[in-house]
Amino acid sequence: MSEAKDDVKLTKLAECAGCAAKVGAGELVELLTGLPTRRDPNLIVGYDKADDAAVYKLSDDLAFVTTLDFFPPIVDDPYTYGAIAAANALSDIFAMGGEAKVALNIMAIPEDMPSDIVHDILRGGYEKVYEAGASIAGGHSIYDKEPKYGLAVVGLVNPKKLLTNAGAKVGDVLIYTKPLGIGPTVTADREGLAKPESEQMALDAMLTLNRAACDTMVQYKVHAVTDVTGFGMMGHLLEMAQGADVDINIDADNIQLIPGVRDIAKLGLLPAGEYRNRHFAETEVDAPGVPLDLMDVLFCPETSGGLMIAVDPQDAPALLDALKANDKVMYVSEVGSVAEHTAGKRIHVHSSETTA
Repeated sequence: MSEAKDDVKLTKLAECAGCAAKVGAGELVELLTGLPTRRDPNLIVGYDKADDAAVYKLSDDLAFVTTLDFFPPIVDDPYTYGAIAAANALSDIFAMGGEAKVALNIMAIPEDMPSDIVHDILRGGYEKVYEAGASIAGGHSIYDKEPKYGLAVVGLVNPKKLLTNAGAKVGDVLIYTKPLGIGPTVTADREGLAKPESEQMALDAMLTLNRAACDTMVQYKVHAVTDVTGFGMMGHLLEMAQGADVDINIDADNIQLIPGVRDIAKLGLLPAGEYRNRHFAETEVDAPGVPLDLMDVLFCPETSGGLMIAVDPQDAPALLDALKANDKVMYVSEVGSVAEHTAGKRIHVHSSETTA
């Protein structure tokens, strides 16, 4: 007999939660190396670029943006899990400055999973997609021992206004639009060790669509954007720095952290993805004296994280004010700047709190 809905703990059915299940950036590069690439001049962004979504040009004024993202349960409540997975998948469209239009469900479920749980997962995804202004038009499901859910999403963008993670310019100001520390907080919550206020902030962050931040930023002189998800803030910033051949300076004191997340990191409650991200990015990160627990948070995978925006310094104050005035944008902070690349490491993290 199938278990009752309230007896099923979704996170206990998964070995790894949310974006922490993502294949590491370094491993991904190796897996893709040597694959044949068909050259098409209309494929503006493909898998050969470390960007958030693929972009195909249809005309001088229109391109479609497409992405796919799914993962195992990150929370036990099925509706919330579905909504978070959908928000995370939609984020890649917004990171490109696009408008989400159509989504397809991707689902794997155990054969004995109660139908009301499956329904609630799908309902969470549907409602988040509709909140984003898009429609779900079908999908595909299979049986699997471990549940997984997500979306394939197609959106539209003007190719002349397309934003990638590789366009940052020297002097740009970096703005981040959510609190950091979702990964460690979720990991601690799985062990029953997260404080209720920290757990709630992480949930609120994961459920917040990046649509409002996208709609606001496209009105200003933004040069590059990426959403901070499975590769952590350091991993995604490294891709941004490498793509534009620049250095990036980060003021860790200005990053809004989820309360208690550093205490969680000190306890070593970190997902496996944190270590994969360190392996990928640490050789390019200079953080003299910055406490280990703080750097752990900066390397940790985020699920449905915020947008990292590189904006022209003349537009930065106005964009900051506009984002702060938008009640659908959760948190906004100026976290760093873009500098000319010099020999050596590309990411430079500074903090007033340093160890000897």
